[in-house]
Amino acid sequence: MERVVEWLIFTSRWLLVPMYLGLALLLPVFAVKFYEEMWHLVRVVLRAEEADFILGTLALIDMVLVANLLVMIVISGYETFVSRIDLSAEDEKDKPSWLGKLDAGTLKIKVAASIVAISSIHLLKAFMNVERFGNDKLMWLVIIHLAFVVSALLLAYVDKVAFRYEKKMSI
Repeated sequence: MERVVEWLIFTSRWLLVPMYLGLALLLPVFAVKFYEEMWHLVRVVLRAEEADFILGTLALIDMVLVANLLVMIVISGYETFVSRIDLSAEDEKDKPSWLGKLDAGTLKIKVAASIVAISSIHLLKAFMNVERFGNDKLMWLVIIHLAFVVSALLLAYVDKVAFRYEKKMSI
């Protein structure tokens, strides 16, 4: 009975695969939205204010950061929690340098750092549109951003302490 339960628990990791595929299917959606925003920016570039052009560029950067985050989560999450990705010799040369090196803790830190970067862009966009926002809303945006920064720093610290403890225990 115990072997069956353990086998079921171990095999249940494959339930993550449809979720990773769903996230991967978001990438073409992001590509469509990216080029839609880029087309809009190209159409108005000559008559747009500098601030509007910068805001449009920041929106594009924001989409790329989120798409990078999706790729990182899909690939490293699959490899960490489901199964190793076996690449052919030909595909091996295109393998990202981080593939196979991210554990769950490092992945969390990278996700947190990406969220901080995305939040930074949103905050910068708000400051560039300061006339559209009230002081209260700007204050809350800064507080929320700082909460993301503190959370990312705490995750990194906890991972560092845990890594130091694991390293000490393996000696």
